[in-house]
Amino acid sequence: MRQFFILSAIGKDRPGIVADVSELIYECGCNLEDSSMTLLGTHFALLILLSGEGEGIAERLSKGCKRLEWEKGLTVFLSSLPDKGEEAPIQPAVEPDYELRVVGLDRAGIVYNSTKLLASKGINIVDLHTHVEPAPESGTPIFTMSLKITVPEEVDRKALREELERLSDHLHVEVALTKLPKPG
Repeated sequence: MRQFFILSAIGKDRPGIVADVSELIYECGCNLEDSSMTLLGTHFALLILLSGEGEGIAERLSKGCKRLEWEKGLTVFLSSLPDKGEEAPIQPAVEPDYELRVVGLDRAGIVYNSTKLLASKGINIVDLHTHVEPAPESGTPIFTMSLKITVPEEVDRKALREELERLSDHLHVEVALTKLPKPG
């Protein structure tokens, strides 16, 4: 029976991190099902959904993760997804229907307040990226957050835009909600 695992790893950025982790997955006879990998400051982070079959797969993966920590200097977490007789935890790609972009002076609470509003409306975040860059002339830190979201049919778009405007005023940021084109 096929088992599913979530593996996360982080380490000081260097060439070869993806190769090291994917080698472990391959050597254990597993398949990389889905992943997200990115550079965060001076560190590289990986989040991977993988699957494997056979006796002792969890132990082999666990030993391999420990080896990555010792030999490659990564911090690795491995979690087995419980088998509850459900379908495999792989779903068709969720296509977001809107992009929300938030830009303003860097300050605490922008991510929290923005995502709290979305959660209160049952809006699912499919992808989220943030970064801070100095403003061209002043060097002032400017925060940018880009979210790909799925908005349920029952959410009133006009009311959502009004609430985002109030959030914009409250946080002193610019907020833009853009309808994404349908794929294909």
